[in-house]
Amino acid sequence: MKLIKSLILRFLGLIFLLLLAVFLVLLDAHPALAQDKSVNYTYADLQHQDFSHKDLERAVFAAANMRETSFEGSNLSYSIMTEGVLLKANLKDANLTASLLDRVTLDFANLTNAILVDAIATRTRFYDSIITGADFTDAVIDRYQVSLMCERAEGINPVTGVSTRDSLGCF
Repeated sequence: MKLIKSLILRFLGLIFLLLLAVFLVLLDAHPALAQDKSVNYTYADLQHQDFSHKDLERAVFAAANMRETSFEGSNLSYSIMTEGVLLKANLKDANLTASLLDRVTLDFANLTNAILVDAIATRTRFYDSIITGADFTDAVIDRYQVSLMCERAEGINPVTGVSTRDSLGCF
């Protein structure tokens, strides 16, 4: 009888722990809800679109075609633009803080006064892009691209107060 009573108590204890674990998981579900509200444009054709002055924090633009698209003054912090094509895109005054820009084409893009603090831009191309006043502080960018950008880096970001040359580590 003691053995059965002991097994029942252990079983009830296990059920209690399981219910407690489920409750704690549901209690911590708020961050997942925030992700559900993010915009997802993966593989979208967004050529010539106007996303100016929009709040696109945590938006996903993975492998999207964004040629000549305007994101002027938009909040793109924590966004994902992996493998996106932003050829001749307007990112003037855009906030790209902590964004993932891996393997992105930003050739001929306007990054005037853009904020790319803590962004990851590995294998990303910035050929002939306008970077006047852009802040790249602590951004991860290939050395070759940094050396090319240092040749034309000038200006001070009006929001962060950091010079483009200093943020890129130009000598």
